[in-house]
Amino acid sequence: MSMSDPIADMLTRIRNAQMRLHPTVSMPNSKMKVELARVLKAEGYIEDYQVLPEKPQAVLNVTLKYVGDRRHRRSVITGLERVSRPGRRVYVGTKNVPWVLSGMGVSIVTTSQGVMTGQQARRLGVGGEVICKVW
Repeated sequence: MSMSDPIADMLTRIRNAQMRLHPTVSMPNSKMKVELARVLKAEGYIEDYQVLPEKPQAVLNVTLKYVGDRRHRRSVITGLERVSRPGRRVYVGTKNVPWVLSGMGVSIVTTSQGVMTGQQARRLGVGGEVICKVW
């Protein structure tokens, strides 16, 4: 079965797994999902990610990150929001890359130089498509 928005599916799987305090979440693999996981790991929102080569399609396994002891454990990610969708693409220039919660969160942007945070895009002076916001 084909999926119309695999990035939204990835974000929803992460959101649902964190609500139930699951240690890991698995999803079908793609290059864009691996790049999103790379940015999330670099920003400290997830512990780790790995690609498991399975048949018929590889699987992306994301290890979620929590803080606090066992009884008061809560997720590092408070919110995930998909910005650009297949029905409504959101492109921004260098000057209009969005801030998330006044710098407390990150926006993830795909540019001509790859997938990066909004802060990195501002520093490099490039714009692109805003994929999602994470806080």
